[in-house]
Amino acid sequence: MPTARTIREAYVQASSFLAGQGVAEAAACSELLLQHLLGCSRTELLFRWQEPFPVELAAQWSQLIDRKAAGEPVQYILGEQDFYGLPFEVGPAVLIPRPETELLVEAVLREGSRLFPQGAPLLADVGTGSGIIPVTIAHARPDWRVAASDISAAALEMAQLNAQRHGVAARVEWLEGDLLEPYIARGLAPDMVVSNPPYIPDGDLPALMPEVRLYEPHTALFGGVEGLDLYRRLVAQLPQLPRIPTLVGFEVGIRQAEAVAAMLRGVAEWEEIRFVPDLQGIDRHVIAIGPR
Repeated sequence: MPTARTIREAYVQASSFLAGQGVAEAAACSELLLQHLLGCSRTELLFRWQEPFPVELAAQWSQLIDRKAAGEPVQYILGEQDFYGLPFEVGPAVLIPRPETELLVEAVLREGSRLFPQGAPLLADVGTGSGIIPVTIAHARPDWRVAASDISAAALEMAQLNAQRHGVAARVEWLEGDLLEPYIARGLAPDMVVSNPPYIPDGDLPALMPEVRLYEPHTALFGGVEGLDLYRRLVAQLPQLPRIPTLVGFEVGIRQAEAVAAMLRGVAEWEEIRFVPDLQGIDRHVIAIGPR
C-alpha cells in the first residue's frame, strides 16, 4: 500500500486492500486494527481522522494488515475479544469467544439464581478454553463456587490470566484433565455442569471460513463424524459424579439439540429439558434441570 498522509487515509487504503483480498467486514477490521495500533478508542480515532499518520508506525501497520489479509482472525491479532461486557485475552491455543455463548451464560445465571436462591452452588465448566464461562459467572455471582477444567494446559494458563484480569482467580478452582474426569477423581459434586464442547462434524472442515479452518485450534472445534462424540462421553460421565447435577447446560451445533437431549434423558429423570435458541432461531443450547 502507498504511504498514508492522514490516519483516515490509512483507514481507507487498508479497507480497500482487505476488501480486495476477500476479507469479510474489511472496514470494521481496519478500524479495529487502527485503534489497536494507535492505542485509542473508536471515538478518539474519529477525532484524529485528519491527523498525520505516524511515520514511525508505518511498518507495524503494514504487518498488521498483511496478517489480516492472510486470513488471521482479527481477535488473535489484537489478542483480545469482548464477552458479556468483559475483555478476554485470546490466542491460537483457544477458541475465539462467540456471542451465542453469552446466551448460555445468561441462561445459567438466571436458572442458577432460581434454583439456588440461598447458599453457594458449585458450578463446573468443562472445556473452559479462554475461561469466558467461569470468569464471567464468578464475576457476576460472587457467592457462587466455580471450578473450570480443560485438557489443554495452555488453555488453562490463558483462562487463569483472564481470571486474574477480572479479579476472580482465587475464586475459581482450575483442573487439568479430560472432560469430567478431574471432578470424578476428586469426588467433587457440582450442582451445575456447563460446557461448550467441540461440536463441528469432522466432514465440515473444508466448508469452514479460512479464519476458522486455518487458525483456530481443531481440538476445540471438531467433535467426530456427527459432532456429538464429546457429548456422548460427557453425558456418560455424569452418573460417575457423587450425584447428578441439578442443572446441566450445553451449547450445541445446528440440528444437534434433540440428539443431546436424548442422551441426557438416558442417564437421569429430569424435571425439564428445554432448548435456548440463538439470534438466528437455531436451538443452540440444551438446558436440563433435575430435582434438587
